[in-house]
Amino acid sequence: MTRALSQTSRPLQALVDLAAMTHNLAQARARAGERPIWAVVKANAYGHGIENAVRAFAAADGLALLETDEAQRARAAGWRKPILLLEGVFASRDFALVNELDLTVVVHSMEQIEMLERLPAAAPVAIFLKIDTGMNRLGFPAALVPAARARIAALPHVRVAALMTHLANADREHGPAPTVQEQHAALQALVPDWRGAWSVSNSAALFLHPSRGAESVRPGITLYGASPAPGVSAASLGLQAAMRLQARVLAVRDLAPGQCVGYGSLWTAARPSRIGVVACGYADGYPRATPEGMPVWAGGRRVPLVGRVSMDMLTIDLSGVEGVEVGSPVELWGRNIAVDELAERVGTVGYELLSALPARVREEVACD
Repeated sequence: MTRALSQTSRPLQALVDLAAMTHNLAQARARAGERPIWAVVKANAYGHGIENAVRAFAAADGLALLETDEAQRARAAGWRKPILLLEGVFASRDFALVNELDLTVVVHSMEQIEMLERLPAAAPVAIFLKIDTGMNRLGFPAALVPAARARIAALPHVRVAALMTHLANADREHGPAPTVQEQHAALQALVPDWRGAWSVSNSAALFLHPSRGAESVRPGITLYGASPAPGVSAASLGLQAAMRLQARVLAVRDLAPGQCVGYGSLWTAARPSRIGVVACGYADGYPRATPEGMPVWAGGRRVPLVGRVSMDMLTIDLSGVEGVEVGSPVELWGRNIAVDELAERVGTVGYELLSALPARVREEVACD
């Protein structure tokens, strides 16, 4: 027997909880103390929306992001505090927006210094000078730090607001080199005369490592209620999920023993079974590689995924579950199913699932 749902719009949405985001910022503040907090809102606030982040993170000292268009959105939404471009500018023309929007920019390469040198002296710029202390990604390596500092010091229109680095292994208490301590020591050894501000700690360092002094901190993933480290639950850090990916049941199928479900007929009913078809698939950011048995939340309990996730749908076993019918809500991740649990089962991280949410998933602010 089949019962199908007819609706004018697809019943799938990402519900963003502004109160949870504000709560998570407060948790970061409790650990940061008096240290300034740059709330990292890159990648559309990890999928939660720049405009939502402006509202929820009003108590942050600044926002950190990558692109000038997101900086424009933040300013248009009413953000008047500092904004940091984490990768700096990508072309000289970007400095027009840097000046118009009053942005602070990271400088991590000689090419960016050359852009600064070509600017007119009447165009003041505040920068974070990024030094590589072992991540070996962006930043000036040790051999180039003296030359970079000297060239910047010769530019009267450039103010170094802080020195920064990025930690490679803060998500591990006993991990590979370089450790958090080694990177701090390397940074200080490279600039022993520096008496200004520092910016080092990411989410993992802020939540899992002792205070490192007066540096400003840059929490990201924890502000959205996901864990910054493997083996550490977000709940244990006092964090609340800020996004609930919620779909509805499109149809319910009653299967006889021996009948199969989905592409490849990977799951076979061993007994009379009640299968729910849910309006969410891999085109909605729910991984195709999700294994059978991964729970979703339906009818007030954890219900297992069965069969293969397809582009627009997935199927769940509702056998013995009362009260779940066509139109019933199903939480794919959020308050009851941690996004980190799904990420672990498919071999990725919560960061990817949240920030890769496609545009076709409607985003709404949760009212409850």
